[in-house]
Amino acid sequence: MAQNFDLVVIGAGPGGYVAAIRGAQLGLKVACIEREHLGGICLNWGCIPTKAMLRSAEVYHLMHRAKEFGLKADSIGYDLDAVVKRSRGVAKQLSGGIGHLFKKNKVTVIMGEAKLAGKGRVTVKTDKGTEEITAKSIVLATGARARELPGLEPDGKLVWNYKHALVPPHMPKKLLVIGSGAIGIEFASFFNTLGAKTTVVEVMDRVLPVEDAEISAFAKKQFVKQGMTIMEKAAVKKLDRKGDIVTAHIEVGGKTETHDFDTVISAVGIVGNTEGLGLEEAGIKVDRTHVITDEYCRTGVEGVYAIGDLAGAPWLAHKASHEGVMVAELIAGGHPHAIKPGSIAGCTYCHPQIASVGLTEAKAKEQGLDIKVGRFPFMGNGKAIALGEPEGMIKTIFDAKTGELLGAHMVGAEVTELIQGYVIGRQLETTEQDLMETVFPHPTLSEMMHESVLDAYGRAIHF
Repeated sequence: MAQNFDLVVIGAGPGGYVAAIRGAQLGLKVACIEREHLGGICLNWGCIPTKAMLRSAEVYHLMHRAKEFGLKADSIGYDLDAVVKRSRGVAKQLSGGIGHLFKKNKVTVIMGEAKLAGKGRVTVKTDKGTEEITAKSIVLATGARARELPGLEPDGKLVWNYKHALVPPHMPKKLLVIGSGAIGIEFASFFNTLGAKTTVVEVMDRVLPVEDAEISAFAKKQFVKQGMTIMEKAAVKKLDRKGDIVTAHIEVGGKTETHDFDTVISAVGIVGNTEGLGLEEAGIKVDRTHVITDEYCRTGVEGVYAIGDLAGAPWLAHKASHEGVMVAELIAGGHPHAIKPGSIAGCTYCHPQIASVGLTEAKAKEQGLDIKVGRFPFMGNGKAIALGEPEGMIKTIFDAKTGELLGAHMVGAEVTELIQGYVIGRQLETTEQDLMETVFPHPTLSEMMHESVLDAYGRAIHF
């Protein structure tokens, strides 16, 4: 006999498990189906373990700077296996925490592969066989996986995807990273800091192409200063694998160059996990591996929603989580606000860190807006200098007519924490006057946020 639920969530990543828990909090009888790991890619093979590894690289980098701070550190080195072990331990701890949260909120967990089987019906293939469950509402939260390009497919030995890079079989000596989005540049930053001679190839005209052009240019200078080779408007056409060497055929400037590497990381985007879900049979529309939804994540098929990476950009865990909450509240009879993609911050945890929210300067101009732009360098901030982190900048973009904060863009130490101040400002629809009149504590990095706003109106004090 089929189990009956008010809500069934397929996928236990940062979108799915949050949707399940919020649904349970609202009094719904909830089941969450997961085929692999509680916490999904983000917690097990993405956001969390990469940040643990990047933290190790950051500490290693600071150890080499000990003399600057009046300290002594001799025989500095690292144990890659130990770095990876710590990273995996952090992921395991948090994955176990999801199980605890499910138990606490009385969410039924079913480990297996799910498929839509008709209106309000889902079949689940488990290690005990196939069972059918019914639900008034179904949330698809199956996430995405790394895109594989022909000829660049990972093998886990010489050519890696993000999973291989998180449990590396060896420390690269000469590394090629294909793609300079958040995933690519974070791995490039990690391995470069540990000593790999790193080359980054980006098909667009600049690294970190979704960021404001000024921020990308600043970051590139820092990467080059750290010893990275950056190749823009370039494409890896082919990889020849022989022995322990990969020969990359890179097209740049109309010519093809060949370069040898011992390791390649492919970070060329993601594709949605749409296979085997019975989407087509259910009448759910898919465009380029992502489910088409409206602003409330409704698929157009009654009672079926899609959230997170499966539902398209921006591909961010926090976007998925908030969509999960929104959908659960909608299903429970609430009236939540739709998520606004333009108010969701993006963070990249390379060195230096990068964070942004809202429109870039170029996008604002494309929309025909009359804008005011402010900038403030880390070099003008006492806390940044005291920390030994004087390289960075904060940029703010305002509507000249209304004072609306259109966008904010940062590069430098701890900007992934600072950006939330501007996110809150946009959410509360603050104007430039509100931000100017806000008293920021001293000495803090956040003072630069204030100064950047002042600079947009010709009122900066410290620069």
